Amino acid sequence: MGIFSFIKDAGKKIFGIEKAKTQEAGKSEKIEREERQENERAAQKLEQTITELNLKVENLGIYIEDDMATVSGLAKDQTTREKIILVVGNTEGIAQVDDRMDVENTEPEAVFHTVERDDSLESISKKHYGDPNQYPLIFEANKPMLQDPDKIYPGQVLRIPPLDGKR
Repeated sequence: MGIFSFIKDAGKKIFGIEKAKTQEAGKSEKIEREERQENERAAQKLEQTITELNLKVENLGIYIEDDMATVSGLAKDQTTREKIILVVGNTEGIAQVDDRMDVENTEPEAVFHTVERDDSLESISKKHYGDPNQYPLIFEANKPMLQDPDKIYPGQVLRIPPLDGKR
């Protein structure tokens, strides 16, 4: 699918050290080593989260460098692929996701929507489908990452699936 952009300072916190400190000019070897170790721990946490969310992917690999995450593996279907991209991208400290996954069963692609201030699932549904009453489709398309249709936040990226499997 390619490279997807996210808002770096929005999302779930998984990094333990402050990434800003590692972006100073002339990083020391110790800071570079700490950053690599923190990126490895963050990638492992993301892989664990994906497993816990029961997203089916074979040979999942996540590699993080600076604010970019590269994701590889074989996803069960397009929906799973997109959810994995969102789990990784909706993480504080990640600004881009380089999707290198393959898909076992192809299906139409969803579009991604970045939540803005005062957005609701109803307003997003109206914008994309012309009908605010289609919001349950968006909610279901973002489960299990979303657990409550009223709990979305600015900067979060959501999947907007095609209506009736067509975009």
